[in-house]
Amino acid sequence: MAWEWRFEKADGSAAEPSQAPGDFGTQGDAESWIGEAWPELLAEGIEAASLLEDGAKVYGPMSLRTAEE
Repeated sequence: MAWEWRFEKADGSAAEPSQAPGDFGTQGDAESWIGEAWPELLAEGIEAASLLEDGAKVYGPMSLRTAEE
C-alpha cells in the first residue's frame, strides 16, 4: 500500500510543494510527516491536504491552518 498527500490552494486548485514528499509506507508515517511539514507548506501557499491510500481518498481536504489563524 502507498500513502500520499494531495495538496490544495485556498481556491481549491491543486498545488505541489517545492519538495514533493513522495509516498509513505504507512498512514502513521504520512501523518507524522505532515505534522512536521505543515508550516512550510503554508508558507508556500498550500492551504489544505487530503490523504490518499493507493489513490483513494481516506480523508480531507483538511485545513493546514490552526484554529487561531
